[in-house]
Amino acid sequence: MKMGTIAFLKMSVFLVGIVILCLCLFCLPSLAGYSAAMNPEYAYLKYPVLIGIYITAIFFFFSLLQATKLLNYIHNKNAFSELAANALRQIKNSAINIMVLYVIGMFGLAFVNALHPGVAIIGMVIVFTTLVIAVFAAVLIELLRNVIDLKSDNDLTV
Repeated sequence: MKMGTIAFLKMSVFLVGIVILCLCLFCLPSLAGYSAAMNPEYAYLKYPVLIGIYITAIFFFFSLLQATKLLNYIHNKNAFSELAANALRQIKNSAINIMVLYVIGMFGLAFVNALHPGVAIIGMVIVFTTLVIAVFAAVLIELLRNVIDLKSDNDLTV
């Protein structure tokens, strides 16, 4: 890849991280307070929902860190290595963890009869998006493994 493309991708990852961090720090607490004030019968769910979202944000930021490492491997001409496969595996695992946490959270909210249809739709979009990311990362891991095997066979042949 060209140097400008990698720099653009790194900047994009950084900007996504900054935007999500600002949303988590500034918008999410005030939105939770507003929701608790508008629905006092569900106010006891304010902190469990916030904690659940913050836990998934940790996995999200870890995935962004792994994506940055992957871009560094590509920049250093080390894209076809076990390090890249490990970074992809960590991204896949983080996506699976986010998906599981959202499914558990939605079942928990449905159990206490507090799952609003709008929240359910947003939760399902997040679940399916992370499922697509996990499947795509798994496919890339398998392709990378095949390339690494071919590369090692080629190195042994020469």
